[in-house]
Amino acid sequence: MTQIICGVDVSGETLDARIGRDGRHERFARTVEGITALAAFCRQHGVELVVMEATGGYEKLPFAQLWAEDLPCAVVNPRAVRDFAKAMGRLEKTDRLDAGIIAWYAEIKGIVAQAPASPAQQQLQALVTRLRQLTAAHTAQKNQRRLVGEPAVLALFDELIAVLKRQMRQIEQAIAGLLDADPLWQALDRAFREIKGVADRSVARLMAELPEIGTLSNKAIAKLVGVAPIANDTGKRKGRRPVRGGRAAPRALLFTIAEIVRRHVPDFADFHQKLSQAGKAKKVIRVALARKLLVRLNAKARDVRQQLALAA
Repeated sequence: MTQIICGVDVSGETLDARIGRDGRHERFARTVEGITALAAFCRQHGVELVVMEATGGYEKLPFAQLWAEDLPCAVVNPRAVRDFAKAMGRLEKTDRLDAGIIAWYAEIKGIVAQAPASPAQQQLQALVTRLRQLTAAHTAQKNQRRLVGEPAVLALFDELIAVLKRQMRQIEQAIAGLLDADPLWQALDRAFREIKGVADRSVARLMAELPEIGTLSNKAIAKLVGVAPIANDTGKRKGRRPVRGGRAAPRALLFTIAEIVRRHVPDFADFHQKLSQAGKAKKVIRVALARKLLVRLNAKARDVRQQLALAA
């Protein structure tokens, strides 16, 4: 049976909701009261799934509140929805039309509800994101300081750098506390750091940005991150297989960690040497090393989850 889906086009101030591809449409404010009205609208029309696009964070409030009101929700990639609309010949773009396209895409694609992250997971994500921002700011300030010779300006740099370092230490302590308080995270932290070159901060980022690790197959997790080569063959032609899409933040992290790991772990070093001797491009080698590391981390995470499940 066809599922009744409500597509929601999210903006900074409004939520445009449409039942199915071309059903009833209403606009609501992106406020607590407006989302409550949206929930009533969905229940009135027997909606079984609410689907919205990721919009840089504007979707977080409606997503969380609708789940709290027992309305299953899912967040989808806006690029995929726009590509789908183009493929279907829908070049027009309004908030009302977009909401219908989102519902149509979810129906054809078979989108399922995605439960919201736990409060601890959300807190970890927020802390890791802020630590990454502060680290970037700290590096930028240190680089800019090298170009300054005026004592008064140097003092201002030193003051700001000291504040950034203090906040970074506070966040690192908060992250460590979160990891220690969760048995799964604690076990994953120990397992991941068995690989020489994988440090605490890297582990925290992986847990925050890739919570699915250990629950998916190696192929699925590689595709999710964006380190799975995409087939590009037709007829007798065997094209180059690029990597595309996926989660940029954990992918960039894996590139960095894999380069460190291959200096310390023999089979990674051998793998790197084998690819180099085969004449593979540097980018191809980077992707291959990152995928190898991800597969190993995924296997360790799978073992940890299984052991905890058996012990429960």
